[in-house]
Amino acid sequence: MPIAFTSGEPSGIGPDIALIHAQRDRKESLLVYCDPDVLINRAKQLNLPIKLKEQETTKASELCIFPIKTDTKVEAGILNTKNANYVLEIIKKATDDCLNKNCSGILTGPINKAVISQSGVKFSGHTEYFAELTRTPKTVMLLATNQLKVALATTHLALKDVSKNITQESLTSVITIINNDLKYFGITKPKILVCGLNPHAGENGYLGNEEIETITPVINKLNKLGFDLIGPVPADTAFTPDSLENIDVVLAMYHDQGLPVLKAKGFKNAANITLGLPFIRTSVDHGTALDLAGSGNISLGSFNTALSYFKKLTDNASST
Repeated sequence: MPIAFTSGEPSGIGPDIALIHAQRDRKESLLVYCDPDVLINRAKQLNLPIKLKEQETTKASELCIFPIKTDTKVEAGILNTKNANYVLEIIKKATDDCLNKNCSGILTGPINKAVISQSGVKFSGHTEYFAELTRTPKTVMLLATNQLKVALATTHLALKDVSKNITQESLTSVITIINNDLKYFGITKPKILVCGLNPHAGENGYLGNEEIETITPVINKLNKLGFDLIGPVPADTAFTPDSLENIDVVLAMYHDQGLPVLKAKGFKNAANITLGLPFIRTSVDHGTALDLAGSGNISLGSFNTALSYFKKLTDNASST
């Protein structure tokens, strides 16, 4: 089965990624969800040969496409709220194809959350949207490099909303999903380092009570059930070499607690992975790079990493 590739924001570098990737023979078959005119026009900008087909192909300069029309003309580098529904539609179509077993999973190109929200659609991000489309009660965002894996207890939330969204129930669900789905990485009993929420992990309640009231009770409960959890560890020391020794994944409490460290270690060579879905979903770890769309001056490092993880995860999923 082909891999569904959602090309994302049409004025960004998602179409460029598909076109540049298609310039060589490849083993995997990519089904690109995109407007054909966007790909043809972008190929002209990039001065790249391309032939669009509606059947699977792995030949150089050919792309298998699931054609979906944009709502208005696309200009590279210029966002337009009128195409927000198009971006959501390609995600929906790809999700339907995965649920119907027409594709082996999804590799997503970058989207612009702000322009979708400005169009009048309430939208937090890919991770939350896939949960909604698949009616999955809980999903987990995990970013991975060769050196480090970081999962998030909360995703795209304002900092003022983080604490109230971390409950014993939600944290138990997140850790359980991580513990179960790390098997797709070939890890059967992961050692999980859990960060505290507050500076110094609350310092015994002096800097906050979330560790005492929420995080520690969940860790103790799950360890009694056979999990292998360490924490809560102060985030300012959680990522030191000594703390990370023999650790399989770090659970950060919020987006910018963990991801700056991971991206500092492996930006352009990291992948975003959604755990808990009924199919494999990986993604590039970067944004739409509007200033680079149509320039040809982009790196496929993160795409190649996401593709490599996709293959590894699907291979391990098929053997479990």
